[in-house]
Amino acid sequence: MIVVKKAELLAPAGNVEKLKTAIHYGADAVFLGGKMFNLRAGSNNFSDEELEECVQYAHERGKRVYVTLNIIPHNEELEQLPDYVKFLEKIGVDAVIVADLGVFQIVKENTNLAISVSTQASNTNWRSVKMWKDMGAKRVVLAREISLENIMEIRQKVPDIELEVFVHGAMCMSVSGRCLLSNYMTGRDANRGDCAQSCRWKYSVVEETRPGEYMPVYEDERGTYIFSSKDLCTIEFIDKILELGVDSLKIEGRMKGIFYVANVVKVYRDALDSFYSGNYEYNPKWKEELEATSNRSYTDGFYKGNPGVEGQNYNNRNSYSQTHQLVAKVEEKISENEYILAIRNRLFVGETLEVISPGISVRDFVMPKMILLNKGREEGEIEQANPNSFVKIVTDIPLSEMDMLRKKL
Repeated sequence: MIVVKKAELLAPAGNVEKLKTAIHYGADAVFLGGKMFNLRAGSNNFSDEELEECVQYAHERGKRVYVTLNIIPHNEELEQLPDYVKFLEKIGVDAVIVADLGVFQIVKENTNLAISVSTQASNTNWRSVKMWKDMGAKRVVLAREISLENIMEIRQKVPDIELEVFVHGAMCMSVSGRCLLSNYMTGRDANRGDCAQSCRWKYSVVEETRPGEYMPVYEDERGTYIFSSKDLCTIEFIDKILELGVDSLKIEGRMKGIFYVANVVKVYRDALDSFYSGNYEYNPKWKEELEATSNRSYTDGFYKGNPGVEGQNYNNRNSYSQTHQLVAKVEEKISENEYILAIRNRLFVGETLEVISPGISVRDFVMPKMILLNKGREEGEIEQANPNSFVKIVTDIPLSEMDMLRKKL
């Protein structure tokens, strides 16, 4: 078994709230994007001021921040990049994630920032990893289309570079996201952060001499979703990945909500801590917990070989499932047993819920009486709390800020 040091747990941060959530639930580092040069146009992303504040927030807690610069840019976008990377260096980001050779060169010429080579660069062999290392990259994020055996060989032949691998989240039908479907069909460029997810759509065939006659290409009785992958989940063999000596385990999902971030980070944190304790044993509850948040059912991806039909979601492009729903977040602890909750979905006094906290098992929780708050002022007891409201509760069950309350569906 090759274990040089503990692998980092790297979580997505689509906005400030998600960054704080990821850190609260045990992430060692977060990756995020500024307002430019990254592949998540639909995410809120971070203003320059927010970036600076969040780098400080993370560093005060011993965590790292990586900024994505992973678009494939056109000429006109290069003009602003030198000043931007100098700004990132000034505020102390720990690394930038780059896919394009031109962007790589700009970062090297203008800063001393550590560079991670994005999965968009499609590194699936040790020669390409070595090339990036020789050019000055600190880390390579391996492509998703790679097996455990491939990773082992890369690690053995290029031991002096950090390797990052995806362990959870959405998969792409194209090679590490290099897709033209969205651009061709909707004008929204996947390689510039604006993917319309055309691969999730339902398709039919039209024969040339019979326009208007749409014939389904059945894969099964539910229809044809030939490009729609299941989501990646490696929790059942996370020990096998860690034994390879990789440096970072990446969770996909900058577009996902705080419930996803909290739950997924908590599960993988528990698994990593178990592995490094020296008494690792797979816990089936980890997989159950990952079913709690929205997913398209799960696949092992390419880790054990080409997934084939087992890696595809044949139901429909919106066939998300989850066993639980987030209803509230602990916004503030007022005193030893008084808390303010931010309500995310409707809930009732007396309703049986569950509490998610970092580092401890999920706990049952019965909703106590609620006092509605309006701009911090108490407006009286309520039996039902609605989304986007705030309530005060009193409970002897210890809670922490950013703990989540959920209910079974």
